[in-house]
Amino acid sequence: MRTHKGMIRGGLVLTGLAVAALAAPPVMAEEFPSKEIEVVTHAGAGGGTDVTSRMMMLRTRREMKQDMVVVNKRGGGGAAAMNYTMTRPADGYTVFALTIGHIAQLAQGKSTMTMDDIVPIARATDDPQILMASCNNAPFKTPAEFIEYSKANTVTYGTTHVGSIDDVSAYIFTGRAGLKPAKIVPFKGGGELATNLVAGAVHIGVLNLSEAEAQISAGDICPMVVLAEKRMAPIPDVPTAKDLGYDVVFSTVRGFAVRKGVPEDRVKILEAKMLKGMSHGVYQGFLTSVGLTSDSVAGADVWGKQVKQLYTEMRQALKEAGFEVK
Repeated sequence: MRTHKGMIRGGLVLTGLAVAALAAPPVMAEEFPSKEIEVVTHAGAGGGTDVTSRMMMLRTRREMKQDMVVVNKRGGGGAAAMNYTMTRPADGYTVFALTIGHIAQLAQGKSTMTMDDIVPIARATDDPQILMASCNNAPFKTPAEFIEYSKANTVTYGTTHVGSIDDVSAYIFTGRAGLKPAKIVPFKGGGELATNLVAGAVHIGVLNLSEAEAQISAGDICPMVVLAEKRMAPIPDVPTAKDLGYDVVFSTVRGFAVRKGVPEDRVKILEAKMLKGMSHGVYQGFLTSVGLTSDSVAGADVWGKQVKQLYTEMRQALKEAGFEVK
């Protein structure tokens, strides 16, 4: 049987332990980031998304005070990179370089990733689709003439992809403008398309500014319509689709996202650090070199809304064009 004194001593011991527990410093949450961050791209070294990712990382890694490394996962039109990302923990240490090509893959259900699996963080480039014509061989010279011609005639649209942003842009534009349906002619790349456009092999080329900048400067290619919210500074006289009365906005976009489930505080840190890194003159100079402006960089709110809008419109357009959409 415990004595009264034993009970007192026991009570003093317990009290001492309680006081010690209260005095001990609290266990701190893991500081983020505390190790290197993977940036997963679908492009090989030197590809557009690979270069954009590396340019973003130049200053962002300094803001993070941790290294960032590119992980190239090629194949499946972007599906390999998406599938790999889905195998990684949702802890913020894997960032996915999300492009318009991936959004098209998501719209068609071609990977294990779905729209519900991604959380957009920051946009890195916003390169509007432009409908361009040969200055010398097209049957129209002005945007107004192009619209009138397209109401009465089937127009051939040269693209560099099938089932992606280029032909979807053409389908959406012709549909909303009340024009005859587009006839799509695919080419292997922007250079081949631009050459054939100059020669008059197609009426319209769906291109980005950087893909035809040299031919525009030479007076061989004439931009007709910009599919953007506002006119582009390098070609200020070219109207947007909205200027003409048609609500069509499509861009070749690149940005960054993480898997759903990454703690919100880590998502906010990634967003803030990336935005600061991409506001630096190094990244801004990169944008200028490819014909883009500082408006390309945007935070999670703008980027997230754009991703959803592109996904919804691409999914509908692909269905209408006869592509299999799961």
